[in-house]
Amino acid sequence: MANIKTLFKDTAIYGLSSIIGRFLNWCLVPFYTYTLRESGEYGMVTELYSWTALVIVILTYGMETGFFRFVNKAGENAKQVYSTTLFSLIGTSSLFILLGLLFLPQIAGFMGYESHPDFVGMMICIVAVDAFSCIPFAYLRYQNKAMKFAALKLLSIGVNIFMNLFFLWICPKIHAWNPELISWFYKPDYGVGYVFLANAFSTGITLLALLPVCRVKPDFNGKLLRSMLRYSLPLLVLGIAGIMNQSFDKIIFKHLFDDQALAQSQLGIYGACYKIAIIMMMFTQAFRYAYEPFIFAKNKGEDKRSSYVEAMKYYIIFAWFIFLGVMFYIDILKYIISPQYHEGLVVVPIVLICYLFQGIYFNLSLWYKLTDKTQWGAYISIFGCVLTVLGNILFVPKFGYEAAAWTSLVCFFLMMLISWALGQKYYPIKYDMKSALFYSALSIFLFTVGMNLPIESVVWKLIARTFLLGFFLVVVMTKDLPLAVFKKK
Repeated sequence: MANIKTLFKDTAIYGLSSIIGRFLNWCLVPFYTYTLRESGEYGMVTELYSWTALVIVILTYGMETGFFRFVNKAGENAKQVYSTTLFSLIGTSSLFILLGLLFLPQIAGFMGYESHPDFVGMMICIVAVDAFSCIPFAYLRYQNKAMKFAALKLLSIGVNIFMNLFFLWICPKIHAWNPELISWFYKPDYGVGYVFLANAFSTGITLLALLPVCRVKPDFNGKLLRSMLRYSLPLLVLGIAGIMNQSFDKIIFKHLFDDQALAQSQLGIYGACYKIAIIMMMFTQAFRYAYEPFIFAKNKGEDKRSSYVEAMKYYIIFAWFIFLGVMFYIDILKYIISPQYHEGLVVVPIVLICYLFQGIYFNLSLWYKLTDKTQWGAYISIFGCVLTVLGNILFVPKFGYEAAAWTSLVCFFLMMLISWALGQKYYPIKYDMKSALFYSALSIFLFTVGMNLPIESVVWKLIARTFLLGFFLVVVMTKDLPLAVFKKK
């Protein structure tokens, strides 16, 4: 129980920074949808950030997880592991920036942004710095410096939000009042480009703030790096396939249609509605930040499989609670985006469940990480990637972004089942399947009832749904009493 208390404490700290930060970034979604001229411009943001998510996985090449594995390994020098990992990422990130800027016109043309190579150039630098920054942030997690980790993450997000507000809201007002005052740096027609410029500012300032964490004695060990790469490179394949499962639909979307303007607009609608489900992603990400150091630390000593069982049970409970909360109040939450995007709200429950399956899959993935069978993670993710590619190519041109959302859900559901089956063979853990099935069935039942209430008034409908959500909590408190986890003996 003490182990679960620690996990919940760290999840709460990481979660608070993640929730606050993601919420603040979430506030940029309505800002963009109400500020940018058309949904196609937000489609551009969606596409380029999807590319960024893929490239950052390639540039970290599994070394974040590899760092946690080796820094907790008996006989390894923690500072040497950190130094070796840090210098490896410095080299690869610097090389990426050099080659990316050298071949910028070709890269921009390939992506369909030949008229805006500066957008692509900024994203190249941003993603390279973000990839390098993953290791100092991982070191803070290893040292259990959750508060410092949270503060630096919030600094990055705060700067990004401020610069977005400055370029897209404050500057236009100043320009309308006295254009000469800011004409030396502000271009009114640069539009969506300021979204990427704001990100560049926040990335640079975060890097400066991380420099003290990067100040280590140079202790590069080539033999250690080779061992880490043998462990981590299968995770690269896993990561690429995994992020393709999440982002491929947004990367390829506009290339599946003849009408590029319409496709970019539909992508903007899909991307904006996708963001409504970000609460589930925030919870999953916060849990991941705490859970990865947790499972490797536990592996140093006695077997703690019972702790993994508890963690999975509570993850599923809280994840379904979040699903119900978002869907029951969707009549309010939908106004975070402009009404011109509301046609895409149909994908929100699909994306929420997709994130839930993704979180369960991450929980299950500990078996191949702890047994050093990371190649299995790669195989599972490749299967999911193939499924994602085929699903999008075959069904998106006919059914649009709904097909993209359903493809992601089916993909992660099958990956979850395969990982569970293999885990029972190589690292058996008796998960509480009865609890998982019970809460899943209860949640789907309450969702079905809540979304089909024969009530015209939105206010009374929300009140009724609140009672349903309260019923879910009463069942949890009666059956599992999760708050007892925090009580002192």
